[in-house]
Amino acid sequence: MTQLVIFRHGQSVWNLENKFTGWVDVALTEKGIQEAKNAGQKIKGYKFDFAYASDLQRAQNTLKLALESAEHPAITPIYNKALNERMYGDLQGLDKTETAKKFGEDQVKIWRRSYDIAPPNGESLKDTADRVIPYFESEILPKLKSGKNVVIAAHGNSLRALIMYLERMTPEQILEFEIGTAQPRLYELDENLKVLSAKNL
Repeated sequence: MTQLVIFRHGQSVWNLENKFTGWVDVALTEKGIQEAKNAGQKIKGYKFDFAYASDLQRAQNTLKLALESAEHPAITPIYNKALNERMYGDLQGLDKTETAKKFGEDQVKIWRRSYDIAPPNGESLKDTADRVIPYFESEILPKLKSGKNVVIAAHGNSLRALIMYLERMTPEQILEFEIGTAQPRLYELDENLKVLSAKNL
């Protein structure tokens, strides 16, 4: 049986300030740092052969802090922008409340919660899935297939794409699926990579 653990980064500065973040490389807050350490306590005792994060520091630092907190043996992480958060385009850096006033709440909800409608110059969740899943299949699945355990620290929407794939959810189901900050989710897979169990730690 192979184990895969995924978790979203801890609270970032722009999470705190209620801004659309996307690909902007913002840091963790003090609370986010503590959340990452708490995630580490939840994965303590698990052994990972490979560790992945996106190309953004909030995910990379969450991974680093979690593994340190878990007292995990040293492991060289692999970073790739394929695991980045959804690109929010023209909305990046804008306050979410102000954006709703500017464009209307209904329009902003469509951008945030529809599967295949992207904000101006940004990505939809479908676009995000179209880069996350091929990377997962080419880079990470072969390692899981060979019996290696993997941990991934990424973002709300890149992980939604992955959870949708792993748990065979519909777009409607995944859009309602909440992903808490720094909340590890454990998958146990059989030799054919069928999900035997999925649970939050």
